[in-house]
Amino acid sequence: MPLSLRRGRVSAIRERHDALFRLEVDGVACVAYPSLTGPVELDDEVLVNVQARELELGSGGFDVLYANLTRGLELAPEEGAHVMVLPYTPLQHARLHVEEAGDLEWDLRGLPVVCCSLHSQVAPVCAGLADLRIAYVQLAGGALPVSLSDTVRALRERGLVAATAAVAPCFDADVQCVSVASALAWARREHDVAVCAIGPGIVGTGTRFGHGGLAAAEAANAALALGGVPVIAARVSAADERPRHRGVSHHTEAVLALVRGQPVVPEAGEGWREACEGLPLSHMGRGPDDDPDFFASAYAAGVAARGLLA
Repeated sequence: MPLSLRRGRVSAIRERHDALFRLEVDGVACVAYPSLTGPVELDDEVLVNVQARELELGSGGFDVLYANLTRGLELAPEEGAHVMVLPYTPLQHARLHVEEAGDLEWDLRGLPVVCCSLHSQVAPVCAGLADLRIAYVQLAGGALPVSLSDTVRALRERGLVAATAAVAPCFDADVQCVSVASALAWARREHDVAVCAIGPGIVGTGTRFGHGGLAAAEAANAALALGGVPVIAARVSAADERPRHRGVSHHTEAVLALVRGQPVVPEAGEGWREACEGLPLSHMGRGPDDDPDFFASAYAAGVAARGLLA
């Protein structure tokens, strides 16, 4: 299916963050990534991608700004960058990658690596790791821009995430990495633990291996190969109406089937409600009172990773 683009004008700007704008184009909700499109102002003439919204996808309740025709043309590339993100697509652009600064130390020396199959697990996992220096590593399988995540923004404001890394094709993090192995080696430099997850939303088909949650297996295998200790945040639910996600989700079972070693898989822990107080907790529209097992299990993964440092 081709791109579904339309022309319009920016009619409102609702939020401005460093790397994310929430706005309206002709009255329709839209998000813009200024690191891609350049700055955006009221009444700018723009092109927006409307396809996800028109298909009524669960994560597609807004359009995405594709190009700013008023002030976003002939933008200069990032200085010194030579490696492309989203290569050979209409959105290809160069970003500095951490690997370009020289080789990394490839021994993780026991670094705990929490591997999440859903973005909604990140907040409770980080709550279980409070007071540690956490590196958040975003993997493909959901939204690609790290800047889209209000959860990561809130965790940084609370001091629960110290720095972020985007593994290509993800982008908009503190550092850009070609591979998850490089991201973990970067995390080992100055952090106590790495938390790996896909972005908001998830690619899903309902099949055993046809979902974005398998990124957790990639992270776990990289951690094992480099001398880290992977901790799997199990997806658990007593409230999901779909049998494949009731109890321990088939997503978690598929991840474990692909991990080539023995990761830590903790059970639900105590104290998660108090530790998660004030954090954005939402999974498939369900909060902590609707699906407590989900958040308790994710929190337990953080607690287990903390225990590895004792």
